[in-house]
Amino acid sequence: MTRLLLTAAVTLLAAGAAQADPADGLWKTKPDDNGHFGYIQMAPCGEKLCGTLVKSFDKDGKPMKSDNIGKQIVWDMVPEGDGRYDKGKVWAPDRDQTYSAHMVLAGDSLTVAGCILGGLICRNGGAWTRVK
Repeated sequence: MTRLLLTAAVTLLAAGAAQADPADGLWKTKPDDNGHFGYIQMAPCGEKLCGTLVKSFDKDGKPMKSDNIGKQIVWDMVPEGDGRYDKGKVWAPDRDQTYSAHMVLAGDSLTVAGCILGGLICRNGGAWTRVK
């Protein structure tokens, strides 16, 4: 019985690891309008992908305090396959603006972009890089 339970547990763990989203992990954003950048922890949120600001840096690359640490920056990104994500939202703290957004993953680069007002005003968040 113990052997059966152990086998079942290992099988479940292996299945969960095999289903990990390739964009999961820690990402360094491009500098914002103030020159600040952050680390975003991307992780599943149900069937979608979300990202939370876990660390902030000033324009000189020194860690800084921020009221935004712990806040969701990316949410509801739907994996579309081939490294594409769509139908999500991205909040830009430097402009306090939420954009309808999409992302494209290519290796250790995650390009994030979004629009407001039905696509009239768009912002390219640039390519984020994976933190190893």
